[in-house]
Amino acid sequence: MPIPLDEFPIHQTPLSMARVASSDRNFYDRSYFNAHDQDGGTFLVSGFGVYPNLGVVDAFVALRRRDQQWTVRFSDALVERSTELRVGGYRIEVLEPLKRLRLVCEHESLSADLTWTGSFPAVDEEPHLMLNGARPTLNAQRFAQVGSWSGTLSVQGEQITVEPEVWSGSRDRSWGVRPVGEPEPAGRAAAEPIDGFWWLYAPLRFDDFAIIVIIQESPDGYRTLNDAKRVWPDGRVEQLGWPRVEITYRSGTRHPEFARLHLTAMDGTPVTIEVETVNFIALHVGAGYGGDPDWVHGQWKGAGWSDAQMYDLTDPAIVDRVPWGAIDHVARATCNGAPGSGLFEHASVGRHDPTGFADWSSVG
Repeated sequence: MPIPLDEFPIHQTPLSMARVASSDRNFYDRSYFNAHDQDGGTFLVSGFGVYPNLGVVDAFVALRRRDQQWTVRFSDALVERSTELRVGGYRIEVLEPLKRLRLVCEHESLSADLTWTGSFPAVDEEPHLMLNGARPTLNAQRFAQVGSWSGTLSVQGEQITVEPEVWSGSRDRSWGVRPVGEPEPAGRAAAEPIDGFWWLYAPLRFDDFAIIVIIQESPDGYRTLNDAKRVWPDGRVEQLGWPRVEITYRSGTRHPEFARLHLTAMDGTPVTIEVETVNFIALHVGAGYGGDPDWVHGQWKGAGWSDAQMYDLTDPAIVDRVPWGAIDHVARATCNGAPGSGLFEHASVGRHDPTGFADWSSVG
């Protein structure tokens, strides 16, 4: 049977919009957001995902203040794909495509009514491909944007006013194939585990432009993803070459305290980004990414499911979990001395020869 989306001339295959072209169980379509105040003391991360071949739709909001993180999660059966982006008490309203969105979360422990306004145009990232042998385990397309937030937050009854002069952040939209839902049998991969994973994603906002840097490297330092762009208000996109990265880790850890990114403008001028990390949310602690033991994206939890959890970030059990996945850091930044801010997302687990990490136990 056709669905309402079939009324629109948006098809890309000879299929109803009820189906996606890939039969891979791991097909996904997701929105990601982050928001932080000026000093980075309050940090929010949120996402909404649709998994057509698993028949699941879900969302989460994670908010950190000081040493506590509140997380709410919603999941339900996907009835049909549509322009209504909603699950449980969570919804996204597209007010002006690629410019303004409204994010609403209604839950007794954590609620939000936030409006996003893009400060610079959204920009396509490079296609992202990861292989296990010949099989793509991740084959995705994303676009990203930096901007500001307005509205209100409420956590445990405390009201927080969100003003665009104070609150900024970034968002992305991605779709394709990536591991979601219940784990698949490991098969051969169990006998041939990876040696390590190294990742950096930095969407940064400055007064006159945005810069978005994405890098993924194999344990030997071979770069499998490289993307560095400067986005101007008029829509121009400038490629910034092959970044060189220096990261200073907190002694005895892999917690990045400072980073310097060496980029190159198209006219050959050096572009130097310096980043200081401020606050963080570990995406695999409550937010459903990267093997989170509490909940993962696309997992079938039953119809009309919701859940809330508070994490004490001083709890040794939580502290021990933090290093083993991708971590979103609020970042203060400069670009050739000009001040800015944004996100510094980083994962460094296992071996990474360029930074001298020999194995899973190596630290800075």
